[in-house]
Amino acid sequence: MNYPQIVSRTDWLVARKELLAKEKETTRQRDAVSAKRRKLPMVKIEQDYVFEGPNGPASLLDLFEHRHQLIIYHFMFDPSWEEGCPRCSHLMDSVAGTVVHMADRDTSFAAISLAPIAKIEAFKKRMGWTFPWLSSFGTSFNRDFQASVDVADRDSEYNYANAADLLKAGKIWFPKGEMPGLSVFLADGDSVYHTYSAYQRGLDLLLNTYNCLDFTPLGRNEADAPGQSWVRHHDRYGA
Repeated sequence: MNYPQIVSRTDWLVARKELLAKEKETTRQRDAVSAKRRKLPMVKIEQDYVFEGPNGPASLLDLFEHRHQLIIYHFMFDPSWEEGCPRCSHLMDSVAGTVVHMADRDTSFAAISLAPIAKIEAFKKRMGWTFPWLSSFGTSFNRDFQASVDVADRDSEYNYANAADLLKAGKIWFPKGEMPGLSVFLADGDSVYHTYSAYQRGLDLLLNTYNCLDFTPLGRNEADAPGQSWVRHHDRYGA
């Protein structure tokens, strides 16, 4: 195994301080990008999206729960599947505990999937999650926000690029189906605006497992498990 070089504490401190300068530079760059993100223009939502939740139908505005901001995670869960995507589940394990804290900052959170609500509720109970999770089955919501792709549709896009071109380049996994993503909305009275969406590596910041592993000398240690192929539902890891 390729371990780091062994040095004295003095030499280690020199190397650590050099890295610290780079880390601070990265933090400043991230802060600058976040500031630009907050200044992105927004688009008014004209379509009346209605989702199916455990308590019946709910509009996009309902999901704000009287707050001004809403974050939606596009959770991969095809109607034909019996359980949600393991990789999306991995991400949601990181996010689930933050929902109560976001609410105190005037921000609501919900997951949206194409699967029917009965399947969502069963899987949600199995995973022990409590965040709002609704079904977009029968609506165009997933397609409109690039969470469903179909290369047969010339206008189908993912991560702001043509889906057919991405498939040819090996940057998406299949010609038709569900994809992960995150979308952000702002409410002003009865009006809802789309402010931001992110996909693929843009979701890395949400993966606290990776953020923790990136502190370690072996890092993500995925040489033998590319594409998160090692990820399991949290109730399926061995001892």
